Amino acid sequence: MRYVLGETLQEYQEEIMEKDRPSVFLATSQTARDCLEQAGMQYEGEINLKDVGFCKMETQQECLAGSLCIPKLLDILGERYKILFFINRYHIVIVDDDEFSYRLIRRIKRKKTRQGESKEKFIYNFMLEFISRDLELLGHYEKRIMDLEEGVMDGKIQGFQNAIMPIRRELLTLRSYYDEIMDMGKQLEENENGFFAKKQVKYFGVISDRADRLMSKASQLLEYAQQVRDAYKAQVDAQQNNNMQFLTVISTIFFPLTLITSWYGMNFHNMPELKHGYPGVIILSVVVMITCIIIFKRKKML
Repeated sequence: MRYVLGETLQEYQEEIMEKDRPSVFLATSQTARDCLEQAGMQYEGEINLKDVGFCKMETQQECLAGSLCIPKLLDILGERYKILFFINRYHIVIVDDDEFSYRLIRRIKRKKTRQGESKEKFIYNFMLEFISRDLELLGHYEKRIMDLEEGVMDGKIQGFQNAIMPIRRELLTLRSYYDEIMDMGKQLEENENGFFAKKQVKYFGVISDRADRLMSKASQLLEYAQQVRDAYKAQVDAQQNNNMQFLTVISTIFFPLTLITSWYGMNFHNMPELKHGYPGVIILSVVVMITCIIIFKRKKML
């Protein structure tokens, strides 16, 4: 497999015409049309990386046209790496303005002695490379959720919502992303245009399986996060019940005291102990309070 930068097309023009030698063209939005022409591809659609929002692929007569919208590992909800790619029977054209594809290929060259003798093996290595660190990423999410669960069990629920909401949103984003990659792998495996050797489409099944496992892991973490969130809600409800129970006890204790004070606050001429009733009312109130407290303690409400 030979790699050709869009800026060096003229140097390889004669060699590119030898179609039995597959090449990978690395182009920008400005050089994409020239690369497609040199690779013998006709694409009538607009080449605009800003419009890329999903990982998808469509089959055309002259080529396979697809897009990759890859989340950045350090900012899942932020800007993504956006790539367009085109595949025909002989060549691959990758359009990328961020040099992300170039860095991926350099990593593949460092890690693998056989980077891709065929375009099928190249696509396999390329797609597996940009999801190679995702399992480790999901492991970090699992650790964060476990820490939140431990805090909830210890009653440390302050700031829980602010911590769990970004995790859920990022996991939802990753799950959708893995689902798109899995569908793309299946489309490549179908080989509708016959651009790939039948013996090598097995590589695309590996891509689908890897993306499927990552999507399953993300779904499990979402369920785990929901369970921890339910435990948090149970803790909040328990605290609210304790507060309501305490207020109920206080109200129950002071209700008879309010009745007594209201009764002795009335201006009756024949009220018992009208002139010297304060000591008796105080003693009665204390007795009522002590009695209520004893009753509530026996019922384990205090």
